[in-house]
Amino acid sequence: MPCRQSSVVSHHRVGGFNHNPPVPALTRHLPEERDTLAFGAALAPRLVPGMVIYLSGELGAGKTTLARGILRGLGYDGRVRSPSFALVEPYKFSRLYLYHFDFYRFTSPRELGEAGFREHFGPESVCLVEWPENAAGMLPAADIKMTIKVVGSGRQLEIDADTEIGRRCIAQLTQ
Repeated sequence: MPCRQSSVVSHHRVGGFNHNPPVPALTRHLPEERDTLAFGAALAPRLVPGMVIYLSGELGAGKTTLARGILRGLGYDGRVRSPSFALVEPYKFSRLYLYHFDFYRFTSPRELGEAGFREHFGPESVCLVEWPENAAGMLPAADIKMTIKVVGSGRQLEIDADTEIGRRCIAQLTQ
């Protein structure tokens, strides 16, 4: 198992109403950077073309580290750069076309359309999107939403799936 601690939780519903705040479908404690890389590598073979994955968290939380782990898990051994200035880093080297976006610098969701990135979100690619909230309403719906939080010297990863393909991917991680 790539991470030292994991737990799977579900929503508690009474009479059809959710009486508790939403709970992530999967959480992982990632004590060190290598654990974040290992989780990304474990996720990589489960990705399928057409997936959109949102990566949220504060600056320095580990979003690009997680993306680097995913790329390493797909067999990419080149340099993985944060797409902060370029906005997107394309990777066309494996069974997937992977696009790694960073919308930190967006000041308006309209900038996504103006940047001409919509064609990257298609059935043949996987899109990792850092700072998706900065392009809210302009992005395709996420299959998987990951939030990374700094907890002490480690990280807490919370994962939710909004589609059936995302739920299958998460289920494979818990087996």
